[in-house]
Amino acid sequence: MVYQLIFSSILFLFKFLPITLLIYYVVPKKLKNFVLLAASLFFYSWGEPKYFPIMIACILINYLLAIVIDKYREKRALANWMIVFAIFFDLGCLIFFKYSDFFISNINALFGCAIPLLKLTLPLGISFYTFQTMAYTIDVYRGKVKAEHNIINLAAFVVLFPQLIAGPIVLYEDVAAALRERKIDKQRLLDGIRFFIFGLGKKVLIANNVGALWTQVNELGFENISSPLAWLGIIAFSLQIYFDFSGYSLMAIGLGKLLGFDFPANFNFPYISKSFTEFWRRWHITLGSWFREYLYIPLGGNRKGYTRTVINLLITWAATGFWHGANWNFLLWGLLFFVLISLEKRWLMPYLQKGKVWPHIYTLFILVLSWALFDITDMSRLGQFFVRLFNFTGGSDWIYYLRNYAVSLVIAIFFCIPLVQKIYDKLKKHLVLDLLSLGVILFLCVSYLVDSTYNPFLYFRF
Repeated sequence: MVYQLIFSSILFLFKFLPITLLIYYVVPKKLKNFVLLAASLFFYSWGEPKYFPIMIACILINYLLAIVIDKYREKRALANWMIVFAIFFDLGCLIFFKYSDFFISNINALFGCAIPLLKLTLPLGISFYTFQTMAYTIDVYRGKVKAEHNIINLAAFVVLFPQLIAGPIVLYEDVAAALRERKIDKQRLLDGIRFFIFGLGKKVLIANNVGALWTQVNELGFENISSPLAWLGIIAFSLQIYFDFSGYSLMAIGLGKLLGFDFPANFNFPYISKSFTEFWRRWHITLGSWFREYLYIPLGGNRKGYTRTVINLLITWAATGFWHGANWNFLLWGLLFFVLISLEKRWLMPYLQKGKVWPHIYTLFILVLSWALFDITDMSRLGQFFVRLFNFTGGSDWIYYLRNYAVSLVIAIFFCIPLVQKIYDKLKKHLVLDLLSLGVILFLCVSYLVDSTYNPFLYFRF
């Protein structure tokens, strides 16, 4: 159901994007935010109209509370109550829709109850826009930004359609100046088109193709595969989730540039990392920054001794894992990174920094295993898969799949390393070659999309 709603929204986006951009470009400057807001709300409500009021409520409540906080910040008690209410409301919306059935199921299992599940559909993008509204009001409370008195400007920031469904998480301070005054010149347009096409290529040409291997491994059943095929499958998923999510982020950044906004980067070749500390500076950068800025540092960060630092890391990584989904595997996934990063901070980091090759192997090996924990939500199937990985079950099935997917895997691995960026930096100095490469990528993407089944972005489910 969720994927059908998302698919409907994406079809709408691609169908009406050209006319939306045309209207946006021709209207006077003072109307651009209104056009952007109207298009974004139409885009959102097209996919899921029944939860439209939830988004509007988040906008209005944070808009009003931020103004009150800004106006009466000298009255600390009032400001404190306002920020508590804002956080309670934003988190309450997210928890109610995303985690209600998780808590009910676990209460039923623990106490033998029979509380009926609510079976709520997760509102599109709620994990992202509640974090953005919450961060905005907190920043007003901290005095980092002034409260936005123009409701159109604030609403346009919250519902910007390029990053509404799956990020990157954009803070108000990132776009506050652009909401009032922005330029759209030839270079920005070219960069926007470039980012969008590259992101589309990452998703359609790499993620979809390499991800098909993991899909087939799941369809075979973990009890029926050899150990080599299990490793091939989870490596394929590790590549798929990177190119899928980084592809969407690039598309969002590209669309943002076409509209005159500079969204923050969300990925920076994470699979070249030598540690998990470094990995999380390169992977889903905006989410990691959000948890560091609005949870880890307010808890005390690393300023209150080792024991308190460990507790703060535990809370932050448990929340990071749980943010990804209402299931125990996501919580365990977050706690895995808590353990690894705590070990690195305590004693392992100096050795990792001195190493040349083994730190990369250590990081990649555990990362690949972590993606199994991330994707397989059924704990019994997860255990079965890990048994398959490490009991070294023989078989020749992997040869067939390696032969079919070898080219896709090699291409995906090549595009994980910064060398590809250096090659393109030289290529784009020649405008003709640059435009030709973009045209080829776009042509191949359209060809694949016409001839393929629907493959949703993986992070849409979060």
